[in-house]
Amino acid sequence: MGLTLAQKIIKEHLVSGEMIPGSEISLRIDQTLTQDATGTMAYLEFEAMGVDRVKTERSVAYIDHNTLQSGFENADDHRYIQSVAKKHGIYFSRPGNGICHQVHLERFGIPGKTLIGSDSHTPTGGGIGMLAFGAGGMDVAVAMGGGAYFITMPKMIKVNLTGKLRPFVTAKDVSLEILRILSVKGGVGYIIEWGGEGIADLSVPERATITNMGTELGATTSIFPSDEVTKAFLKAEGREADYRPLASDPDAVYDRVIEINLSELKPMIACPHSPDKVVTVESLRGTKVDQVCIGSCTNSSLWDMLKVAALLKGKTVDPGVSLSISPGSRQVLSMLADCGALSDILASGARVLECACGPCIGMGFSPNSAGVSLRTFNRNFEGRSGTKDAKVYLVSPETAVAAALTGEITDPTLLGTMPAVAMPRSFRVDDSAILPPASLEDAKNVEVLRGPNIKEFPKSYPQTDVLTAQVALKVGDNITTDHIMPAGAKILPYRSNIPYLSQFCFAVCDESFSKRAKELGQSIVVGGSNYGQGSSREHAALVPLYLGVRAVIAKSFARIHVANLINAGILPLTFANPDDYDRIEQGDTLKLSGVLEGMKTGEITLADESKGISIRLLCAFTERQIGILKAGGLLAYTKEQSK
Repeated sequence: MGLTLAQKIIKEHLVSGEMIPGSEISLRIDQTLTQDATGTMAYLEFEAMGVDRVKTERSVAYIDHNTLQSGFENADDHRYIQSVAKKHGIYFSRPGNGICHQVHLERFGIPGKTLIGSDSHTPTGGGIGMLAFGAGGMDVAVAMGGGAYFITMPKMIKVNLTGKLRPFVTAKDVSLEILRILSVKGGVGYIIEWGGEGIADLSVPERATITNMGTELGATTSIFPSDEVTKAFLKAEGREADYRPLASDPDAVYDRVIEINLSELKPMIACPHSPDKVVTVESLRGTKVDQVCIGSCTNSSLWDMLKVAALLKGKTVDPGVSLSISPGSRQVLSMLADCGALSDILASGARVLECACGPCIGMGFSPNSAGVSLRTFNRNFEGRSGTKDAKVYLVSPETAVAAALTGEITDPTLLGTMPAVAMPRSFRVDDSAILPPASLEDAKNVEVLRGPNIKEFPKSYPQTDVLTAQVALKVGDNITTDHIMPAGAKILPYRSNIPYLSQFCFAVCDESFSKRAKELGQSIVVGGSNYGQGSSREHAALVPLYLGVRAVIAKSFARIHVANLINAGILPLTFANPDDYDRIEQGDTLKLSGVLEGMKTGEITLADESKGISIRLLCAFTERQIGILKAGGLLAYTKEQSK
């Protein structure tokens, strides 16, 4: 029996375990990336490990999230990351050089290599044939120190693409279509491999859009084969030597196969407030639009921007619409300027923003109150834009331009003929904003610079056999890490200051949570299904840890978040009977007994002392995860293992 593409790369990098779906495996990691919203904590964790030099082939620190410097906090964090990168063998991408996933695809991505990043959209690298995973900062720190990356061996989904995209129908529409089919939970436990005759006409940037959005499915990662399209992209970047052909075996077996005919697709749109609330654009035709944002790691490539410029050329943005455009990298921006496309964009009345994440993570350009915003981003969670009552829709760049020009949601096929856009055969390569680390000898004299906003890692708690605590909060289904630990310009500067950050924890759900949790001292959170979906931000575990949350009981968990909870030493448990969720109320006193043995057997009994009832809870921890929880988190466990 043949192997899938992902299975081949896993086999090459397997450190421990067997490739049996559902069992724990560990992988050797070739590359890591961080961004500044999660990077400061990741490097504090790396320093705590006491490793002098990263052990990976390539580790890169990007500054792309917290670029709004309205106080000293972000600038201090940037300075810290730059100094720690220089000292410990990490490349540093300066602010303004671009979004981590776009730049990594351009300059560092290599087919067949493994990559983990402290950002959930790291699977963007699958567009170039990498096996790329989003992970918590602690997992990235361990990988930089030479440790393996542990995951549950996924099942495999194959998506076969046939036909060819029609004008104004794009890779983003493919992404939205698979979200419509599978939902935000449908990819959990799977790697999604894209193939079929239809991929031959998809460029690497288009493929990267699709693998980027695979994160919203809950998938472990997504990947495309490495073929002549990949080779052409690497050649254009001056990196043809990095090319390696990769494909699944003809007799590879998949757990599920999905067929999508590209020729039949229409422009699609995701409605507020979830990426899987997908309908056709034409079904919402005429809806007034206040704001349009084009960019993010999903749709900010040169290919996307050239199409946007061509559609805007000679036209003017509707007076009732505010249009922002964020090129994904300095390379993209400079090439737009060189060919005159940037002038066409500016002449339309668009606002060109910095090459950074910007509005996607609520860092500026928030919509007006109750405004309708069409965005080419990957997430439209409630409040993520910075405006709590905004209605955010996810669309392709073509659909975004159509709305910007008409002032309402408009099927882009109504714009007429799609202008011809040609990609250059070679890209403008300028790595002057990527700073190499100091040599091993010079690194001894590099001082790591810390500002006053950088606080200590929160205290963790070794797991005890009995836990009695009140339910500090009960929440519903699909609670995202944005609900638990919001992003945005007011909060992101404090990612290295857990005590200050704690006042915003769960504020989207209940503004009184932080105060109540502190008063309780230790507590339990109860959630619905798919708890912790979205971003990989480990702050959604570290901040509750600081506030005394000792366990989270839910119907089900998102992959990255459950790993982050374990890494923080917080006990994640699921209801044996999901209906038991309804029997527990906020404020109830819960008692977990026989926890240490239950972590081994997979079953723990909960006594709701407020109601006098007993509820069965389940867990499925590996020996390593049990060791982590007993030690009080991954950092403590790693120190124990190194003795």
